[in-house]
Amino acid sequence: DFRVSEMKTADCKKALARGEIDVAIIVSLGEIEGMEQDSLYFEQFIAYVSESDSLFQSKSIRSADLPGHFLGLLDEGHCFRDQLVKFCNIKSACDSKLTYSLGSIETFMRMVEAGQGITFIPELALDQLTESQKRLVRPFAIPIPTREVVLLTTKTFVRKGIKQMMINEIRDSVPQRMLKMNNTD
Repeated sequence: DFRVSEMKTADCKKALARGEIDVAIIVSLGEIEGMEQDSLYFEQFIAYVSESDSLFQSKSIRSADLPGHFLGLLDEGHCFRDQLVKFCNIKSACDSKLTYSLGSIETFMRMVEAGQGITFIPELALDQLTESQKRLVRPFAIPIPTREVVLLTTKTFVRKGIKQMMINEIRDSVPQRMLKMNNTD
């Protein structure tokens, strides 16, 4: 019996601890007491910039460029938003009246495509974009904000064969470039 549910990271940790789920795929948060993490892949943050925004003309985006621009960010509590704010040091931008928050990256992408500001997407989304959408993609300048995605289990998890099969399948399904930390592109 294999079921997939989407939860916020804090809910994943609680569900694992209570035995409600067997494994979770989350972004590494450092050591978590009583849990074991297996690295799956590394993922860069990518800026998605509307043609009407002045940063559209830039080849790459620096976090210092972001204040003063209309930013579409996920609601607080989403690890993608929390890590973006931390890595890019955009706390002041998040407090700006030019920041809009909600729970869907896809909605923000449609806003950017309609000419509204900037949002951010995970690198894994790049292979799903159309050619016209790829025109809106801008990488971050070095140092490139990157996150590690891990498979999280309790230390007492006994189905080691199934766990290793999941790790192998996930690693086989992501682009090779994402299997190691690469912060210098």
